[in-house]
Amino acid sequence: QVQLVESGGGLVQPGGSLRLSCAVSGIIFRLYDMAWYRQAPGNQRELVARITSLGRSDYADSVAGRFTISRDNAKNTVYLQMNSLKPEDDTAVYYCKAERGRFVQWGQGTQVTVSS
Repeated sequence: QVQLVESGGGLVQPGGSLRLSCAVSGIIFRLYDMAWYRQAPGNQRELVARITSLGRSDYADSVAGRFTISRDNAKNTVYLQMNSLKPEDDTAVYYCKAERGRFVQWGQGTQVTVSS
């Protein structure tokens, strides 16, 4: 079956960095658009960054210039490098998503907490 498994979350100080990974199995990874979303308590899930099967990427305004999404098709993995982390803006559960046409699959999420 299709599985998306996020890792790399945790507690980090303001201004610090984390790299999230999402390992994907059960699909032909290189054909799928991938994205990272996040959801903070009381908020709706929001798009953070996405990367197409062709490698084109775009970002939410709130993370542009601080976060970088990338993919390694040989490893069936998508990454989110997060720099200059901010407590209120970036603390959330981060989810990865695979999408192709009508097919959508989510991971289980990984918690990122930015706090001193």
